[in-house]
Amino acid sequence: AFGVEPSRPFSSKNGRMDSEDRRSRHCPYLDTINRSVLDFDFEKLCSISLSHINAYACLVCGKYFQGRGLKSHAYIHSVQFSHHVFLNLHTLKFYCLPDNYEIIDSSLEDITYVLKPTFTKQQIANLDKQAKLSRAYDGTTYLPGIVGLNNIKANDYANAVLQALSNVPPLRNYFLEEDNYKNIKRPPGDIMFLLVQRFGELMRKLWNPRNFKAHVSPHEMLQAVVLCSKKTFQITKQGDGVDFLSWFLNALHSALGGTKKKKKTIVTDVFQGSMRIFTKKLPHPDLPAEEKEQLLHNDEYQETMVESTFMYLTLDLPTAPLYKDEKEQLIIPQVPLFNILAKFNGITEKEYKTYKENFLKRFQLTKLPPYLIFCIKRFTKNNFFVEKNPTIVNFPITNVDLREYLSEEVQAVHKNTTYDLIANIVHDGKPSEGSYRIHVLHHGTGKWYELQDLQVTDILPQMITLSEAYIQIWKRRDNDETNQQGA
Repeated sequence: AFGVEPSRPFSSKNGRMDSEDRRSRHCPYLDTINRSVLDFDFEKLCSISLSHINAYACLVCGKYFQGRGLKSHAYIHSVQFSHHVFLNLHTLKFYCLPDNYEIIDSSLEDITYVLKPTFTKQQIANLDKQAKLSRAYDGTTYLPGIVGLNNIKANDYANAVLQALSNVPPLRNYFLEEDNYKNIKRPPGDIMFLLVQRFGELMRKLWNPRNFKAHVSPHEMLQAVVLCSKKTFQITKQGDGVDFLSWFLNALHSALGGTKKKKKTIVTDVFQGSMRIFTKKLPHPDLPAEEKEQLLHNDEYQETMVESTFMYLTLDLPTAPLYKDEKEQLIIPQVPLFNILAKFNGITEKEYKTYKENFLKRFQLTKLPPYLIFCIKRFTKNNFFVEKNPTIVNFPITNVDLREYLSEEVQAVHKNTTYDLIANIVHDGKPSEGSYRIHVLHHGTGKWYELQDLQVTDILPQMITLSEAYIQIWKRRDNDETNQQGA
């Protein structure tokens, strides 16, 4: 039957188990293995039956087949095409078909490492200290961690976010070591843990120093995203980077067993800060002045304060002006980062409208996380279409001090409030059909790189600030760290 493996191979002579065949032995076909066609980034299912059960990779042509028994797809493939060396994608054992014996040979270890890279604690500790280029099997060189991700159709919005998160060291280190999360108990039938497993696998592939090729396909990760988000986020349709980031961080947090209030996870340890939100209800603008005055004394119009946590801060851009210069060219407006950060200084008031009520809100930060995410609000939706604000934000790449945005009593406790940029996601083009690229800092070399799908190029730090930044990740300097960047 398909997918059922015989526990031992049969001898061709008399149908009885043959003791010689039961043992692993040297295989004469190892030189037929073609490493350049091996690709383990895709879903592990048989190319004929589409079943996940007992999937084997043919190491000669790279295709996946099911089973190893006499009528299985892998067996038939081995006879039809004389492809003899197969790898069980689950147990990582090698077999020679149709003879059906296990191959044990140390020269195959590089193949199992590409399928399932593993990292020791020592290797993880050294990741940000080294600047050594790795050489892929096809001869191209790459820096582990600075690796292109394949754009399957329209998933560059997700690729950019995944690239950014893979360059946040504490988050990356947690997911590089499967032991950190493999024993987390989940309710029966819970599919969300798939996100955790696939994200861990993707991290290990992106940071693998012994890859066969210098890029990675996020196919399995994105399939888990489509499934777990109930198709809110798709591979075939452009999505919004901020919406995806927000959903993904919250989904990872809850899949790791985290809760809104009590239970923390690596996600909240790395990204979660807190703030106070002051809210004041406003009287209806059409009311007469005396009536407004009277209403302001009522309880429901008094300012209230709530403490709230956040995973990222939304920075609002000033409305882009519509005037043109003499040459009829639209002037691209610019705004300093500190102007749009003023929203969180505890003084600036912002009006929020619902369909029947108006509120004034102000925000004050009470806890700064080790890694702070800014989302710059470029898109506004009205009834008919989405508009994009092209304002360029002028920001320094290092040394952004956020002390003044903390409440006074917290400032005394918060020793470190200075941040350096480590990732910058850019949205180019129109709102609905634009594309994403990302700038990331490689900690080992102190250099900046630009990644757009499979393309990886180095970039000067001063070029980063000229782009339409959309999502940024900033790292807090702890214990008098000095700036390591080539800025």
